[in-house]
Amino acid sequence: MPQVIEIDDPSDTRLDDFRDLSTADRRPDRPGGRGLVIAEGVIVVRRLLDSPYPLRGLLGIPRRIQELVPDLGDFDGPAYAVSADVMAQVVGFHLNRGVLAAADRAPQPDPAALVDGARMLAVLEGVGDHENLGALFRNAAALSVDGVLLGAGCSDPLYRRSVRVSMGHVLRVPFADLRPWPSGLDLLRAKGFTVAALTPRADAVDLRECKLAGEKVALLLGSEGPGLTDEAIDAADIAVRIPMASGVDSLNVATAGAVAFHALGVS
Repeated sequence: MPQVIEIDDPSDTRLDDFRDLSTADRRPDRPGGRGLVIAEGVIVVRRLLDSPYPLRGLLGIPRRIQELVPDLGDFDGPAYAVSADVMAQVVGFHLNRGVLAAADRAPQPDPAALVDGARMLAVLEGVGDHENLGALFRNAAALSVDGVLLGAGCSDPLYRRSVRVSMGHVLRVPFADLRPWPSGLDLLRAKGFTVAALTPRADAVDLRECKLAGEKVALLLGSEGPGLTDEAIDAADIAVRIPMASGVDSLNVATAGAVAFHALGVS
């Protein structure tokens, strides 16, 4: 059982894992960041508890802490119960969801181990927006993508905003860095994958006609603005596009990923 500890002083150093979460130096992908995984809200905290990330502690209003006690099993660490006002002073903003959990990172899988046994993978290049990254992971979980490989220029999927937007699914979809880039894509071909670059280029193959549904596919998705680099597209086996109405040239990267995951996952 957790140790439920009531605290009314926002300066209490026991709450430091949760302090000033909106400032840049709290980001795990920035110099000075502590690298902690932060989950917000009961649903996301439960997904954290069911993940490989080791729980350090919880912070929340008493009602939310008690709601989570049955899920904590053998965890005997601290669960800090505070008022909503104290919580806002510690965190740096008002948190509607009423509870946070902090966890240590787990080791990333080796890319080769992640690829083994997979049938569909998402491979990202230059996806720097944390909300798009979180939405991509949520879509990947919903549409049976087996893992995500991060190429050059991607943000950290475990930043708090990505975890929140993914509804905690970033904690259950395995991911790894793929280096060097883009020649690391050769690993996927060696494992029997067709590397398909999603691009709005007019000469790309219509997604409905690429005959890859149900096959072993690694789908390349690029940054929110310029999309995939020429180098990444050239390193792919095929370029595919989502047909769109006249006057619309592209979709948000998470939306485009969802459309393609669904199309390619149907055998």
